[in-house]
Amino acid sequence: MDLKEHIHTKFLPKHIAIIMDGNGRWAKQQGMLRAFGHENGTKSVRQTVETCAELGIENLTLYAFSTENWKRPKLEVQTLMKLLVSSLKREIKTLQDNNIKLSAIGNLKTLPKKVHKELFEVINSTKLNSRMTLTLALSYGSREEIINTVKEISIKVKNNIISPENIEESIINEHLYTQNLPDVDLLIRTSGEQRISNFLLWQIAYAELYFTSVLWPDFTKQHLYEAIIEYQKRERRFGKTSEQLS
Repeated sequence: MDLKEHIHTKFLPKHIAIIMDGNGRWAKQQGMLRAFGHENGTKSVRQTVETCAELGIENLTLYAFSTENWKRPKLEVQTLMKLLVSSLKREIKTLQDNNIKLSAIGNLKTLPKKVHKELFEVINSTKLNSRMTLTLALSYGSREEIINTVKEISIKVKNNIISPENIEESIINEHLYTQNLPDVDLLIRTSGEQRISNFLLWQIAYAELYFTSVLWPDFTKQHLYEAIIEYQKRERRFGKTSEQLS
């Protein structure tokens, strides 16, 4: 049975964020190297991106590489970077065919030159696309993002550009990497781990959290439908009571 028919198109999350976890464990189960898991994970990325676009999801953010991932074995990091370049080259047609705009957040200047160049070529070539925004979190860490935001605002306060009394949520939002994105409505994490791992800490303040034991390379459109159906079952109160919402 296709679960898609159970999704209410009027109540779709505007922004889905995904922690794509389990590539290494998946490869280990197959008796293969971790790189094999990362390669197979790209198939799940493509299917997820295309499915979100088809459903009418406006924003999808994928946790592709964290600031902590730089600590992984050198060979695995190199493999991930090569895979990122090849994926960007290969998937540009998918992005254009589906009218998807690519964006990226994180400490992008730490990326290898070749990756940085390829990334921004695709970003520039898709910048006029309007069906959905796909954001890759690369060399991303939420605490680092918040620290940078505090520094930028502090400099503006020091230079009398911003008054301390006027600092509110909107000011914070304007200085985050995600300044052009709405808050996250639904956060999905695969592989059975139930933690946030320094991902969009500010932006998920009112997100619905959905954890699944499915390893990322096995994540299909049906699993995505399950997550969205579960999201639509939940009552999103934002601090209010049920009675206030009815």
